Amino acid sequence: MRLEQLQAFLAVAETGSFQQAAQKCRVSQSTISRQIQSLEITVGLSLFHRQGSAKLTLGGDRLLPHAKKICQLWATAEQELIDLQAGKQTELCVAGIPSACAYHLPPVLQKFSTVYPNVQLRVTTLGSDRALKVLKDGLIDIAIVMNNPFLNASSDMVVTRLYEEKIQLLMPANHLLRHKKNLTWQDLDNCPQAVFKDGYGLQRLVQDQFNRQGLCLNAVLELNSLEAFRGVVKQGSLLALLPETFLVELADDPDLVVRSLDAPNLVREIVLVTTRDRIQIPPIQYFCRLASEMIQQQIPMILKGALKS
Repeated sequence: MRLEQLQAFLAVAETGSFQQAAQKCRVSQSTISRQIQSLEITVGLSLFHRQGSAKLTLGGDRLLPHAKKICQLWATAEQELIDLQAGKQTELCVAGIPSACAYHLPPVLQKFSTVYPNVQLRVTTLGSDRALKVLKDGLIDIAIVMNNPFLNASSDMVVTRLYEEKIQLLMPANHLLRHKKNLTWQDLDNCPQAVFKDGYGLQRLVQDQFNRQGLCLNAVLELNSLEAFRGVVKQGSLLALLPETFLVELADDPDLVVRSLDAPNLVREIVLVTTRDRIQIPPIQYFCRLASEMIQQQIPMILKGALKS
């Protein structure tokens, strides 16, 4: 049973004429006749009385409501796909790492909403690993995460580089290491630290660096909020390795000290990720381009502010 057969059946049922049905469907009368004959063979019943006007048989009468529902469902699906292609999307879901959601996305979201005011934006803060999983599961449209080499292994993913940033050390102002002229990774060996929870790319990046150096990462507290790191470090003796763009605004806090570590420098790359099917949808395509342009413009200004401080 094919859709065009049902459409021909409905046209004949509504007009009571094979000829008028052909005109309505903009095909030849012979085409309508073939479609009805094929449908009758499929269902094993005659669907129309063919003496005089085309009136429904008992079998045709039973098929009629179901044919209407099927054709209506198809018409609805077809219209939704047309609307999607035209950019009439009801919502756009984004998941991003904490620093991106807090500092980089707000102006992007504001600009996007002026261009697509009818698209509901939904933004969730997640670690990189979790954000990529929900993207692959189809629960979100875009992820802004720390780059992962495994991303390049998937042909379904579209990855756009946004920026790189250093990982720096945040410590309380009264910490013993504050007055050390040159801080090295060895100075952090077994020092109590606050770290991101498992599933955050930065936690894995920091742990890998300690492993390469043959050092012990003494993670005594796990957090998932940048503001939580600020409060915890300020109140105690813990250290934290955090992204440079977050630490910029802490430079003037008298209770905190931001320091760089001697080589090797630890750097993370932030990328925007979506899928090849989603990038074809106009609002998603526009958001990706807008985010790339605006965030790349923001970073030099943020880091310039850090240098002045």
